[in-house]
Amino acid sequence: MAFELPKLKYAFDALEPHIDAKTMEIHHDKHHAGYTKKLNDALDGTGQNGKTIENILHNLDMDNTAVRNNGGGYYNHNLYWEVMSPNGGGKPSGELATAIDKKFGSFDSFKEEFSKAGATQFGSGWAWLCVKEGGTVEICSTANQDNPLMPGIGCGGTPILGMDVWEHAYYLKYQNQRPAYIEAFFNVVNWEEVAARYAKKK
Repeated sequence: MAFELPKLKYAFDALEPHIDAKTMEIHHDKHHAGYTKKLNDALDGTGQNGKTIENILHNLDMDNTAVRNNGGGYYNHNLYWEVMSPNGGGKPSGELATAIDKKFGSFDSFKEEFSKAGATQFGSGWAWLCVKEGGTVEICSTANQDNPLMPGIGCGGTPILGMDVWEHAYYLKYQNQRPAYIEAFFNVVNWEEVAARYAKKK
């Protein structure tokens, strides 16, 4: 079975004014669709059809740039759409909030560190909040479409929150003001979804 582009659970304009409809449309229908098609093309005839994207990335040959770039782009965007919501924002609660406070001291300290990870990622990439076995959390960033599931990338654990800092994620609205986009991103974070992913993987 080929990988399919997931449908958004909300309208393109649902995240406005924080993320504009045109950016969402191009990002999903062009960029994510492109990664999906190219991933399927790269996997054709490799015998990996039927494996989950997580399994493919865990066991990735990092020299296979077609699967690395497009598999990462496919997985990363799947997560990105899920961890945003028109009803997002605020702060996490429950076990996730406890884990964040234990690691970073407070939500505000976490937000500052996560924002810095995104703002200081040179060029295109992602900022991540990951959960490790035992429930500890960690922040890291990766270049291009790499993610913490891939061998030797660092951070480790399972991504439960991912923020896209490629220019195509924000340039139409924020131009070169990546920090403004990052601040806006926190207004749409779906903490219920992030907490559910934390509970599943801790």
